[in-house]
Amino acid sequence: MSRKLTSLAVAAGLVAAAFAVATHSAQADDYVSHHEFQANCSFTADRPDDPIVFPGLPGASHLHTFLGNDSTNASSTNDSLKAGSTNCKTPDDKSAYWFPSVLNGDEVVRPIGDQVIYYKSGILRYQDVVPFPPGIRFVVGSPTATQDEFRTSPGAVEGWECGDSFHNWDIPAHCAPGSQLNVRYQAPSCWNGRDLDSADHKSHMAYPDRATLVCPPSHPVAVPMIEFKMAFPVSGDMSRVRLSSGRGFTWHYDFMNAWDAPTQAALVGHCINGGLQCDPRGYDQYKPHRGAALGPDYRLPR
Repeated sequence: MSRKLTSLAVAAGLVAAAFAVATHSAQADDYVSHHEFQANCSFTADRPDDPIVFPGLPGASHLHTFLGNDSTNASSTNDSLKAGSTNCKTPDDKSAYWFPSVLNGDEVVRPIGDQVIYYKSGILRYQDVVPFPPGIRFVVGSPTATQDEFRTSPGAVEGWECGDSFHNWDIPAHCAPGSQLNVRYQAPSCWNGRDLDSADHKSHMAYPDRATLVCPPSHPVAVPMIEFKMAFPVSGDMSRVRLSSGRGFTWHYDFMNAWDAPTQAALVGHCINGGLQCDPRGYDQYKPHRGAALGPDYRLPR
């Protein structure tokens, strides 16, 4: 083969290799493994209040630990939350998040730093997820659940975990010293499209079918699937660690939506519908070319 033909062959090979790399890169960019964004919010208060279950009745509930909106109390409404302030990384998320306090004997174990609240797709067709309607609220899990009910719940993703111990349906008796106690639990993500609340604070919501990941006809509207991932700084002997509601399997949490509607819509559209793994700004560090939903101040550009 002449030197010219050899050079042409090498050049053609380099072009083909570059095309293969570009094609692989494009396929990697198009591959969807996640459809989520985070809300990172931290501790605000411990109060024996529950504005969903016991509205207007301060002290009527077991002790709850509140995150995010620092105005949340027994009398909170959508309007009062909107008027409050928040420590969530995204300042236009004025939502209220709370759960039964973790106790070590008589001492409250408060989560330290930003806690992770995922907003994900709970259905197969993540492109169909729509934002939460203004003012919706619900309770996830139950303070009266049995261990078997907690274990078999559609929302029990990991249960309790610490160190190398996973899928515990009660708080472990021992955690490796220096580890943290974590719990992960998913909320229902199908809405009946009509009610912002219900008598039991649950019936207006439902989980997707486990086999098909499709919302049931009774609850046809797919909204973001919230997943709490909470971390508590307690380890070693866990024999005195419990929830204010009882045993670990009574874990539950509450959500009152007070997002700025355009901000939530931008994050849902860019991250969940767009098949990205986003931080609270709506940025996927693995796909930087896709940009962010919000500005550097974690606010929607206006």
